[in-house]
Amino acid sequence: MSNTVIADLLDFLQASPTPFHAVQTMLQRLQQAGFVLLRERDSWQLAAGKYVVLRNDSTICAFVLNGDDLLDNGLRIAGAHTDSPCLKVKPQPELTSKGVHQLGVEVYGGALLNPWFDRDLSIAGRVSFVDAQGKLGSRLINFKRPVAIIPSLAIHLDREANQNRSINTQTQLPPLLILEQKDQTWNWRETLLAQLRSEHPPLAVEKILDYELSLYDTQPPAQTGLQNDFVSSARLDNLLSCFVGMQALINSGDKVNAILICSDHEEVGSASAAGAQGPLLKSVIERIAGSSENATRIIDRSMLVSCDNAHAIHPNFSDKHDANHGPQMNRGPVIKINNNQRYATNSETAAVFRHLCEQQNVPVQTFVVRSDMACGSTIGPITATEIGIKTVDVGVPQLAMHSIREIAGCQDVVSLEKVLQVFFKTTLLP
Repeated sequence: MSNTVIADLLDFLQASPTPFHAVQTMLQRLQQAGFVLLRERDSWQLAAGKYVVLRNDSTICAFVLNGDDLLDNGLRIAGAHTDSPCLKVKPQPELTSKGVHQLGVEVYGGALLNPWFDRDLSIAGRVSFVDAQGKLGSRLINFKRPVAIIPSLAIHLDREANQNRSINTQTQLPPLLILEQKDQTWNWRETLLAQLRSEHPPLAVEKILDYELSLYDTQPPAQTGLQNDFVSSARLDNLLSCFVGMQALINSGDKVNAILICSDHEEVGSASAAGAQGPLLKSVIERIAGSSENATRIIDRSMLVSCDNAHAIHPNFSDKHDANHGPQMNRGPVIKINNNQRYATNSETAAVFRHLCEQQNVPVQTFVVRSDMACGSTIGPITATEIGIKTVDVGVPQLAMHSIREIAGCQDVVSLEKVLQVFFKTTLLP
């Protein structure tokens, strides 16, 4: 196992508290690797080379063209998502209760809420403003240090807390920010204005107009376990897949026709301009192809690996898995299958991925949800539906999915990157 890869993953996670920051970090790394930034509004004159395009600053699509005729072998595409369940700051968030200033927050996605209590929280995201010349602009901000906390109610005041404590998301989640002071007023947008000016001193910011801000845990990512078996961090679902896909694309070289797309809004259904149900991937393929007919022909010879973490079997809750389909950490990537099309895998695409794993001596596992439980989904079925591409859903097995702190196996990170590198180069498709 490569400790360098895990250290690099930890740095990436630490730099990426929001989808905006994740995309910014990925863009920097891709540009360092020679990818040229394109804008959707411009005319593209594509030759053999490496390119990257953004949408909404929260979705990124990078691709490599080797100059060969795409009609022969098509494209090898990997997809992931940049967003994670979290708490987002409301537009008019100021609350004051019993001498404490708080923030109104909204739950984004299917967050596991109890772990958010008693954590040192910070705030990051995108802020839009008008400058002294009347021009509109936006920048990313990150307080970095702990500025908020959601304290638990003492067990003395709720003796049933360990048996049955539900959370009212309107009244019990607002974090504490600052104690109220006599003869002093506090304004959230003024706080943001000061933070923006401190992080971007050249800007002559006149007024904050709007923002998209998230709370996040300041505890840094870590390699954990007595033998360093695990990586522990916020947002492993699904920044781990974004990182692995990015590294695989960079390390696959220039002799491939390949795309990596990491979309926003998967945790809330992907139905947005920047989500997997949006038109970005289809648009990029059409612009690469030169015509809609060529795009259709290329898609027929292409394949998508949808990468989103899988449910590892929990040793304390093993009955939550089908006994024959309980993936274990550090036992290889997982092929995810659901006959009701919650995953887009079919027998042919599963066979391709399984064969690539065998070629690289990487173990591979299979996940099927219990027949008496509902199944989650991914960008796989959405992308397959929107553009008609052959798709396999895979992922690294992890524990504590959608918690503020998630766990995955270090070896699985290395294994998935190894297989994706080979996938970007393969001509073996059904």
